[in-house]
Amino acid sequence: MIARSRLVLLALQVLVAMVIIGLWHFGSTVKLSIPALSPKPFYPLDPFFFSTPLAVFERTWRDFATGVIWYHLGVTLLETTLAFIIGAAGGVLVGFWFARKALLAAVFDPYVKMANALPRVVLAPIFALWLGLGIWSKVALGVTLVFFIVFFNVYQGVKEVSPTLLSNARMLGMSERQLMRHVFWPSALTWMFSSLHTAVGFALVGAVVGEYLGSAAGLGYRIHQAEGVFDVTGVFSGMLVLALFVIVIDTGVSAIENRLLVWRPSPAGQG
Repeated sequence: MIARSRLVLLALQVLVAMVIIGLWHFGSTVKLSIPALSPKPFYPLDPFFFSTPLAVFERTWRDFATGVIWYHLGVTLLETTLAFIIGAAGGVLVGFWFARKALLAAVFDPYVKMANALPRVVLAPIFALWLGLGIWSKVALGVTLVFFIVFFNVYQGVKEVSPTLLSNARMLGMSERQLMRHVFWPSALTWMFSSLHTAVGFALVGAVVGEYLGSAAGLGYRIHQAEGVFDVTGVFSGMLVLALFVIVIDTGVSAIENRLLVWRPSPAGQG
């Protein structure tokens, strides 16, 4: 039953992608003649501005086949991975710490909100000035995005522990270490992994934005170069690679989530 549901879900997801690509292909390759809108036949999606799906897929395939993109993909992968690991680890640790120390959380609450409100695009050139144009300025930008997403979710997950459950655990004589392992940690895990799915994309955004603003390698650098010569096909090809990149990483996060959250009850209808 579960396997069948997954196949149906996958089929629906593929169908949505096919519909979007089909509409894109139609709009960029078929001219329409509507006198009320234009005296001349026109493309609903001008290929000069939107390219075509076939051209984008062909460019992407050629980049992988010739090996041109592998180095840039490796740079972006390294930056994304470091930003994700550092930001997530920091968010988990600080989130647990603040959730267990009410006074500390209250003291730093306005400063956390102020830091989270800072526009990341403004921070990017500052990090480039401090850390140079290497990978660490991109990692730092990604960390600022990932950290707050994970921090707020872990903090809320720990705070959501039922007071009754907590009181019963203490009545049974659980130590703080046992409470952390058997009560707080399981409560925070669901919130944490929910945030990690979002954080993966933001780690990549941080890396790519940093590369776009100043670098000599990476997918953001390639997209910036393509934009500079009005190569719309190259821009869409870079965006396609980024999308596939995020899906692969998110699939890995889902696999780890399913492994660690085996105790979760199955969703309704999948039992």
